[in-house]
Amino acid sequence: MYIETIIIVVYTIALLLIFMYALAQLNLLFNYLSAKKNTNEPKFDLSNSKETPHVTIQLPVYNEMYVMERLLDNIAQIEYPQDKLEVQVLDDSTDETVHSTKIHIEKLQATGLDIKHITRQVRTGFKAGALKEGLEIAKGEFIAIFDSDFLPQKDWLKRTVPYFKNQDLGVVQTRWGHINRNYSVLTRIQAFALDAHFTLEQVGRNSKGHFINFNGTAGIWRKQCIIDAGNWEGDTLTEDLDLSYRAQLKNWKFKYLEDVETPAELPIVISAARSQQFRWNKGGAENFRKMLWRVLKNKNISAKTKVHGLLHLLNSTMFLNILIVAVLSIPMLYIKNEYAHLKSYFFVMSFFVISTVIFFICYWIMYRKTYGGGIKNFMGYIGMFFVFFSIAMGFSLHNSIAVLEGHLGKKSEFIRTPKFNISKYKDNWKNNKYIKRSISVHVVFEGLLMAYFGFGMYSAFIVGDQGGDFGLFPFHLMLFVGFGYVFFKSLASKV
Repeated sequence: MYIETIIIVVYTIALLLIFMYALAQLNLLFNYLSAKKNTNEPKFDLSNSKETPHVTIQLPVYNEMYVMERLLDNIAQIEYPQDKLEVQVLDDSTDETVHSTKIHIEKLQATGLDIKHITRQVRTGFKAGALKEGLEIAKGEFIAIFDSDFLPQKDWLKRTVPYFKNQDLGVVQTRWGHINRNYSVLTRIQAFALDAHFTLEQVGRNSKGHFINFNGTAGIWRKQCIIDAGNWEGDTLTEDLDLSYRAQLKNWKFKYLEDVETPAELPIVISAARSQQFRWNKGGAENFRKMLWRVLKNKNISAKTKVHGLLHLLNSTMFLNILIVAVLSIPMLYIKNEYAHLKSYFFVMSFFVISTVIFFICYWIMYRKTYGGGIKNFMGYIGMFFVFFSIAMGFSLHNSIAVLEGHLGKKSEFIRTPKFNISKYKDNWKNNKYIKRSISVHVVFEGLLMAYFGFGMYSAFIVGDQGGDFGLFPFHLMLFVGFGYVFFKSLASKV
C-alpha cells in the first residue's frame, strides 16, 4: 500500500495546484468583466510638435529571409513625424540576409527615413543583448519593439505614445492579432490560447493593478524605465518577462491596450511551435526562480498581487501538474477499483472536475467576444475546446521538460522561432531553410504516451467487477488524441 499511498498523495497535490490556478483564472474573469476604461487619462497631444516625443523603433532580427522585406516595408509606413522617429534594425543574422537587409535599408534611407542597420559579431545575450546594445545609442525617449513577423498598423504609434504623458507609466503593451489564424488546426489552437492570454489574463491583471508582462514585441517602453529597472538581461529565455517584473517591482506602471491589435504570424509547423513553446515555458520557470523572493519580500505590493504574480510566473508549471495527473490517472483508476475503503476519497476528488468547468467558462467568454454568441458558435466552441485541451495536453511532456530545466537552472541557448510568410494552406513551407529537420527523442516518448492512454481507455472496460469504470474515459480519450496529434504531426514534419 506504500506505492499506492505515494501515488494518491502526488496525484492529489497536482490536482490541488491545478484547482488553485483555475480559481485564479476565475478571479481574472471577474476582473475582466468588471474592467472599465479610464477616459480621463492625460495624453500627449501629438498634433503639437513641441509635445511630441522622440521614438525609437527597435527590430531585433536573426536570419529572417522570408519576412525581412515585409517587415521593413511595413515599418516604413508607420505615421509619425519623421524628425521624431528613428528605426534600429538590430541584425544578428549569420546568413545572406545581412547583405539583402543592408541593401533594402539603404533604399529606405534614401526616402528620408532615419533607419540604421546595426550588426554584432558576437550574439552576447541573444535578443536581450541586441536590445541592450541598441538602447545605448537610441535617440528616442520611448522604445517600440517589434519581432520580425509583426505588422503594426500605420497609426500604431499615434495610439500608444500619447499615454506616456503619465510620468509613472513605463510600458504600453498591445494585443496580438493573427494573420494566419485559420491556416491549420495548429494555428487555430495557438490563436485560441493566445486570445485568452491577451484578453482574460492581460486585462484581468492590469485592470486591478496586478503585474502583467511586456510580451517581447508589439509594445513600447519608456527608456528611463528600462534603465531604472536594470536594463535587459540575457540570463533567462524570456527577457521580456524578466524586465517586466523588475520594472513593476520598482513601481513602474504598465498599461495594456486590448483595442489596439498588432497582427503577427503564428508558427505553422509543429517544430517551430515546439521551439517557441520550449522557450516560453522554460523562461517562465527561470523567471520564477529569479523573481520568487523579490516578489514575496516586496513591501509595496498587496498580498493579492503577490499571489497573482507568483501564479503568473508558475503558469508554465501547470503543464508539469497536468502531466503528473495524466500519467497517474491510470494507476488511480485501478486503485479506485481495488480498494473499496477509498470510495469516499474518490468521491471528494471528483469535485476537482470543476477546474475543467472553470476553464471551459473562461475560454467560452473570450471566444464569444471574438466570434459572437448563439447556439451555432457555442457548438463550434465545444469542438474547439476539446481539440485545444487535447493538443495542449499533448504538448505537456515537451513543455514539462522545459519547465524542469528552468526550475533546475539548466542553461540553454535562445532558439528563435522560424518565420514563413505563409497564410494560405496551399503555400509551400517545406523548403524553408530554417526548419529543424531532426527528430527529437521527446517524440518517441510522446508516441509511447499515446499508446499508454490508449491502454487507459481499454482499462475502462475491464477494471472492477461492475462492468468497468468510465469516469476517466473522456480524459484518457483527450490525452490519446493530443499525444497522437503531436506524435504523428511531428513525424510527418520531420521534427
